[in-house]
Amino acid sequence: MTTTITISGAGGQIGYALLFRIAAGDLLGPDERVRLRLLEIPQGIGAAEGAALELQDGAFGLLEHVEVTDDAAVGFDGCDLALLVGARPRGPGMERGDLLAANAGIFGPQGAAIAAHASSDVRVTVVGNPANTNALIASASADGVPAERFTALTRLDENRARAQLAQTLAAPVDTIRRVPIWGNHSATQFPDVSHATVAGRPVTEALEAIVGDVPAWLADTYIPRVAKRGAEIIQVRGSSSVASAANAALDHVRDWVHGTEDWTSAGVVSHGEYGVPAGLISSFPVRAVDGEWQIVDGLEVSEWAQARIDASVAELIEERDAVRALGLL
Repeated sequence: MTTTITISGAGGQIGYALLFRIAAGDLLGPDERVRLRLLEIPQGIGAAEGAALELQDGAFGLLEHVEVTDDAAVGFDGCDLALLVGARPRGPGMERGDLLAANAGIFGPQGAAIAAHASSDVRVTVVGNPANTNALIASASADGVPAERFTALTRLDENRARAQLAQTLAAPVDTIRRVPIWGNHSATQFPDVSHATVAGRPVTEALEAIVGDVPAWLADTYIPRVAKRGAEIIQVRGSSSVASAANAALDHVRDWVHGTEDWTSAGVVSHGEYGVPAGLISSFPVRAVDGEWQIVDGLEVSEWAQARIDASVAELIEERDAVRALGLL
């Protein structure tokens, strides 16, 4: 069996970081052959073509074919998995409405092309920011494709949240579980440790011996550090996250396809869970079962946590309303 995977913005840095790991089997496993479609804007075609040459030189046994195109109809033809990486970044003097309008001009046509040309069971992961609202735009433009097929990447935020806990607790990161991200992939996101465990022990109990006042540490140190980690990397590295973002995208899609053992985080369409308005694409604690994301239901959420969730969701509502005001939804 061969899976067709389309990557938009494939000539960019995150796309470049994704391509070789997918070809090596890090996404679908060592027995799944892949066909790659590299979708770019005309200015990025050269970079994508160069990446395609390197893929050829890599002699990957699982890689059946690579195609480079700037035509969305070609790029999404028969696509099974789509990673929408390319997006318009916010430039100097650009207002939020300008940014949303610019990205609607990218993700709206891509959503329409997915509806017209992709596989009937296509699954779409939006990486390009603002990821939640870009996913909403793409979904709204993909007539006939269930909204559940469009997701936004918040796994990078979860990975950062787990890594920060692991560092603080001096514990292996794979022993840290159940640290979901709620809301928007932005500085308002809420990394929630209420149900988190470290080696089976409640994280909040483990933190008490190290940080003392756990609520103050969460509010003043932990949550801001996770939410602003991307900005920290830009300041230190001189450019935004690349390899970690690509790694998180692989984690997200791999879990979606193969299923999860426990909770993780993904931006998925709300049906009204936890007070999130239906139709918004918000991050929730989720499980992947039989190729579908399922929101973890019935969790106890404190007033303090709910207030943080509500604040992030309010930002998503503002973004949705701004897009609607532009006539783009």
